[in-house]
Amino acid sequence: MTAAASAFMAVQSCSSDIDFDACGQIDATQVTVSAESNGKILELDLEEGDRLGAGQVVGCIDTVQISLQIKELKQRIEGAGSRLVDIRTQKEPNVNQLASLENDLARYSNLLASNAATQKQVDDIKDKIAVLKAQISAQDQSWSRGNSTVQSDIRMYEIQLAQKEDQLSKCHISVPVSGTVLAKYAEAGENVTSGKPLFKIADMENTYVRAYFTTVQLSGLKLGDTVTVIPDDGSQSPKKYEGRIIWISDQAEFTPKNIQTRDERADMVYAVKVLVPNDGNLRLGMYAYIRK
Repeated sequence: MTAAASAFMAVQSCSSDIDFDACGQIDATQVTVSAESNGKILELDLEEGDRLGAGQVVGCIDTVQISLQIKELKQRIEGAGSRLVDIRTQKEPNVNQLASLENDLARYSNLLASNAATQKQVDDIKDKIAVLKAQISAQDQSWSRGNSTVQSDIRMYEIQLAQKEDQLSKCHISVPVSGTVLAKYAEAGENVTSGKPLFKIADMENTYVRAYFTTVQLSGLKLGDTVTVIPDDGSQSPKKYEGRIIWISDQAEFTPKNIQTRDERADMVYAVKVLVPNDGNLRLGMYAYIRK
């Protein structure tokens, strides 16, 4: 059907004997779900018309290579961790030796005071203490630098691991919003790249009508107001729904060609969204009348 024919049918649809203030089409929030990773689709368990819940996993893209990379990074983290030095344990013998020398220094200092030891003996112990402290300090610095390098490696591996785990999670195809599948664009067995559309889903429980009101009509409307929505279902007595205004454009626009307003002379109109709870009878693209 050509665009001109579609516009003509729309105008004809909005030209019935029903008294209305505005006319529009039934629409819904639609989300196109695309692949987030590259590879073969192993499973895509959905069909057009299926009702799906938010967060529901409906498929999977090949995860073998990413899973192996995750295992490799975990092994690297474990191997790097084994190279960390327990500084306290390693320097414990020298610390104990230092404590023993300091005890000797105190004892020989007391002996020196009573002329039972020589100054040289006291000085020798002091020299040993100074050398041992220097050794302990040098070892501390060396072990700390080594541990710092290892910890840096571990943090790098952990970042890489987080990236791979994020990639793995994106191999699982999940539903972002609750709704009905409108279209399916791929099948199991196909090779896809990141960004390729897989399916389209819409929230069909909370549909809305995008209608157009003139400036005069808009003066009596505000957000939250309730209006009557009458879908053009082709019957003599169409069902009436209670709708709620959830959005009003703050800018006027020229009347769309496929929409008729109550005042046919109006050139500029304001778009308005009317939320309409769907009982299952409303269909996307169906024309509807709005009555204040």
